[in-house]
Amino acid sequence: MDLAIMHYKQAIMLDSTFVEAYNNLGNALKDAGRVDEAIACYQSCLQLQANHPQALTNLGNIYMEWNMISAAANFYKATLAVTTGLSAPYSNLAIIYKQQGHYAEAIACYNEVLRIDPMAADGLVNRGNTLKEIGRVSEAIQDYIRAVTVRPTMAEGHANLASAYKDSGHVEAAIKSYKQALALRPDFPEATCNLLHTLQCVCSWEDRDSKFVEVEGIIRRQIKLSVLPSVQPFHAIAYPIDPVLALDISRKYAEHCTLIASRFGLPPFTHPPPVPVKSEGGSGRLRVGYVSSDFGNHPLSHLMGSVFGMHNREHVEIFCYALSQNDGTEWRQRIQAEAEHFIDVSSLSSDVIARKIAEDKIQILVNLNGYTKGARNEIFAMQPAPIQVSYMGFPGTTGAEYIHYLVTDEFVSPMRFAHIYSEKIVHMPHCYFVNDYKQKNRDVLDPNCQHKRSDYGLPEDKFLFACFNQLYKMDPDIFITWCNILKRVPNSALWLLRFPAAGENRLRAFAAAQGIRPDQIIFTDVAAKHEHIRRSALADLFLDTPLCNAHTTGTDILWAGLPMITLPLEKMATRVAGSLCLATGLGEEMVVSSMQEYEEKAVSLALSPVRLQALTAKLRAVRLTCPLFDTARWVRNLDRAYYKMWNLYCSGEHPQPFKVTENDTECPYDH
Repeated sequence: MDLAIMHYKQAIMLDSTFVEAYNNLGNALKDAGRVDEAIACYQSCLQLQANHPQALTNLGNIYMEWNMISAAANFYKATLAVTTGLSAPYSNLAIIYKQQGHYAEAIACYNEVLRIDPMAADGLVNRGNTLKEIGRVSEAIQDYIRAVTVRPTMAEGHANLASAYKDSGHVEAAIKSYKQALALRPDFPEATCNLLHTLQCVCSWEDRDSKFVEVEGIIRRQIKLSVLPSVQPFHAIAYPIDPVLALDISRKYAEHCTLIASRFGLPPFTHPPPVPVKSEGGSGRLRVGYVSSDFGNHPLSHLMGSVFGMHNREHVEIFCYALSQNDGTEWRQRIQAEAEHFIDVSSLSSDVIARKIAEDKIQILVNLNGYTKGARNEIFAMQPAPIQVSYMGFPGTTGAEYIHYLVTDEFVSPMRFAHIYSEKIVHMPHCYFVNDYKQKNRDVLDPNCQHKRSDYGLPEDKFLFACFNQLYKMDPDIFITWCNILKRVPNSALWLLRFPAAGENRLRAFAAAQGIRPDQIIFTDVAAKHEHIRRSALADLFLDTPLCNAHTTGTDILWAGLPMITLPLEKMATRVAGSLCLATGLGEEMVVSSMQEYEEKAVSLALSPVRLQALTAKLRAVRLTCPLFDTARWVRNLDRAYYKMWNLYCSGEHPQPFKVTENDTECPYDH
């Protein structure tokens, strides 16, 4: 390297107008880590030839590495103004556009890369990744297939193809492609971790324990090296891993969101002053913003549909910022109509959205996504509001310093587990998990509108256990327990959903190996929301999954009047169903403390029809009066929580954990 630098310098001494020597010397200096000198060389090159494409690109690359995105983009655009024959500036510009949420522009750049070289496998994969990110999965699959056809040994192409297959429901094809990627590159953490998750989704449990040991080792190594973990936080919540490790995963993803936010180069926002709302100079009402990609036909809107319009307008002003386009469904229309302010920001880049939130003088900003599909957590990393809160979308810790509070409850997140959360814990009374059945699903209570078992091919004469959770929430321990229960309860069956269908044969084979007859396992298709709630009542007893509970499904079945058995563990996602049960007032009859007690309780209820009928009757009787389904009461308590957060901020205190009480003196909802 030193020799190359010496030769280029000698060439320049012999001819001070030798343009290529300046560019090549810049490259050599950059490779030697002497970046400032390299920049000076590229600039000298451009003084001699202002439109030198390589020098422009090389300067762009340096600024890109320094995270000075707009400067980098300007150099790449300058390159493309003088030549359209280089693919690198298009590729790099596409990366910038994609980071900023300008997907159409990124795709246009990749189209140019492929115009220059139609066989560019990297260009095909990168365009596929961009298409996949905006939901154009079938087009992404075509790009990935072309990439691995052009370059069959490209492990990344096979892994990305697998991911797209998984997203589009082709699980068997996904497993095959992940295995192909790992055959080509055995040390491929993303493929190893994503294959495990895909196998988990279809209950393929061979060597499961050793695979989790391997994945946990990968995560720990990645965290030690400050690499973004290959296991996403949303997958980690349902894995049998140490809760502190799950927190570390979330922390790394939060840091990554901060990095993405920094690329926009926004100065810090000026926040609304810490003045009590009702005092002189106060805003008069608390301004609360909700950010979500799920305002539409999604479980979040099924559960929260009424909430946005139920806030007390005298005291709270609500802003909903929609990250997704209007899907035309009743849920979107309803929230749009009932929320005081509903702003569709789906076409805007994250920095523009953050500026809009700050301009709206939002005092409390609520993240309804967390680490779920469609999230844009970089908006929160930009900190457009003085108080930022995580709620509902993600049942776990965000690990983010810029998320100050997590709204939860005393059962789901007891203070003895505070160390597995980065946020300050806010305990709502009763249950933190809101729902909308009282407003939207009253007809379920009408005894004249009930489904019959024969409508679904369900046996009339069997005791019917049920679990309607997605199959990824199941594990061998709980399934063996279910098989034990079926063996101990004569003439019983277990009703499951094809959620996904690819898991059915594996679970049937597993059950058969445990000595369960084929007619004791019944699968039906996933039903539309309304029908799903109503038909749940056809079962006799719901069996929950301890590793990751029934959350939305838990509220569905309790509203249908179907009792459940649930076993809480430590992490948030393992304790939600227990909280739901307790908020009906009948929790002691449904929540157990060990797998042995789980099995005994299920068997004893199934063998004691009078006891089970009494529990079912009590559950059905309390649906209109218990706290779990009282949405208006829940919203009033949430308003109390928001006022408490704001008042702590006004008194100059740092965020701190607190408990919301239904006491107007101690915890008012209006001042």
